[in-house]
Amino acid sequence: MITTFKSNWKIYSYEALALGLFMVSACAFAIIIEHPDFWIKNNVESAIFRRFLMGCAMGLTAVLLIYSKFGKISGAHMNPAVTIANWQMDRMKTSDAIFYIIFQFIGGILGVLLFKIFFFEYISNPEINYVVTIPSTSSSSALKPFLFEFLISFIMLLSVLILSNVPKLANYTGYFVGVLLVIYITFEAPISGMSINPARTVASAFSSGNYSNLWLYFVAPIFGMLLASLIFRRAYKSINCECQTMQCFMSGNKHTNKVYEVLKYYFN
Repeated sequence: MITTFKSNWKIYSYEALALGLFMVSACAFAIIIEHPDFWIKNNVESAIFRRFLMGCAMGLTAVLLIYSKFGKISGAHMNPAVTIANWQMDRMKTSDAIFYIIFQFIGGILGVLLFKIFFFEYISNPEINYVVTIPSTSSSSALKPFLFEFLISFIMLLSVLILSNVPKLANYTGYFVGVLLVIYITFEAPISGMSINPARTVASAFSSGNYSNLWLYFVAPIFGMLLASLIFRRAYKSINCECQTMQCFMSGNKHTNKVYEVLKYYFN
């Protein structure tokens, strides 16, 4: 573990940086769009249009991070559920996956904590509430938010896996992720809070102290993405007769699919 950390600590730090910047963006745009002291909240009555604006902001943020130099180096997981799914598909070593997840949580927490320290009056406003992810208050149980969180996580990763395995479309996968985020935040956010990311939820919970339904944002995204990875792996194996070609550079094994050799930017 120590040797692995010494070899790849820069890559892990890029994961922390990516999710940290994502949360900084989420906090900043939530304040700009939803805080009562700002123009948009007072002049745009439509909640769904404000969510659309937020979706566009976060979709663009995701695209910029995915295609950034450090995003290409780490693969821009920014999400423990994504990392666990990649580990399940044997795309990365267990030790690498563990450090990825640890640094994702650290980066996300620090991103929101910066706003708590320097912009407390804004981020703590009830309209912003540290951009926490919580289920809809209209839901009588956690079942509906859980199912939706599971579904959007499943769709997100399955789409990424399919697109990134098509050579002509692989380079555009990040843009599709951005579009999905716009759709999810605009239409699904009122139901489950739209997390699909345990580290993203914990980042807000840590600063706000609101850990309600935290289990939902661990179980639903992780199992949704695990199901997507299992289905894709079986389909890939049936078509290519060698599922191991899905392994990426970080697994320590070189295979024929170069789409996943994300660390070539670092090692070359």
